[in-house]
Amino acid sequence: MTENGPYRRDVGVTEPVSSQANLETKINYTFKNFNLLKQALTHSSAASHRRLSNERLEFLGDRVLGLIVADMLLTEFPNEDEGALGYRFAALVRRESLEQVADQLGFETHIKREIDPAEMSDRQRSSLLANACEAVIAAIYLDGGLASADAFIRCHWMQLLKQDLTPPKDAKTRLQEYAQGQGWNLPVYEITGQSGPDHAPEFTIEVTVHNHPPVQGGGRSKRAAETHAAEALYLQLTGKSENG
Repeated sequence: MTENGPYRRDVGVTEPVSSQANLETKINYTFKNFNLLKQALTHSSAASHRRLSNERLEFLGDRVLGLIVADMLLTEFPNEDEGALGYRFAALVRRESLEQVADQLGFETHIKREIDPAEMSDRQRSSLLANACEAVIAAIYLDGGLASADAFIRCHWMQLLKQDLTPPKDAKTRLQEYAQGQGWNLPVYEITGQSGPDHAPEFTIEVTVHNHPPVQGGGRSKRAAETHAAEALYLQLTGKSENG
């Protein structure tokens, strides 16, 4: 306890020390500037200005994660070609992997938001957790440098990597191979919507194949939206998930 009460006033936050310490213990990193972690766990709905939310940190964290995961894969699989490494990379940095790490670390109870959890869809919750995880990576990087972010990522993503040592195929590849196996033309992707700010756009993409109704997917990049659309259509056609 400080002389001003049970809060860390030195960095201007008002979260109880016990809660802060618990969160830092979970991520195995102690912040010099806890405001960075506070911002990483602040959804835009609870921020007085979007720049004070975790959106900009998500942007940075995505790039830091990609760099470290790529380095991990080159080290762990020295005999694999770029194609196989690309499949692994896509699986490790996708939304579901980020959500899994965030779930394991209990981020949801620490996220500041003005959204009723009961009104959130599964996909909205998944995105909330994944985005917060990327932002936390950025916060660690800004506070402690690349070595600290590297340690955090390797600790949690190495576990994901070891879960399945078979190079996974991404949803677009699975859908394409399925269509070819049926003697159909290749899937066609079309952008049907774009929203959000310039630094964090959200794309909606529609995919069609053969005579089946089109299916839409969304994501923060065209590639991510295409992947989600392909995964949904593949599931409709085969009854199998991307990893099924």
